[in-house]
Amino acid sequence: MLGGISIWQLLIVLAILILIFGTKKLKNLGSDLGGAVKGFKEAVNKEDEAKEDPQAQSKIIENDKNDKSA
Repeated sequence: MLGGISIWQLLIVLAILILIFGTKKLKNLGSDLGGAVKGFKEAVNKEDEAKEDPQAQSKIIENDKNDKSA
């Protein structure tokens, strides 16, 4: 396969990453990445709700102000 990535190449890269960083650091990285994706999805959903309901926008702004002041 010229130009393509085979399963063996992916396994070799994964093995090198595990040797360099260790499983604990990779697990933490995966958890952090998952949390970031979850937060992004929640933010997108809040914005979609705000577009549907104009009063929801003011609720989101008030909630954000309360979160920052706490």
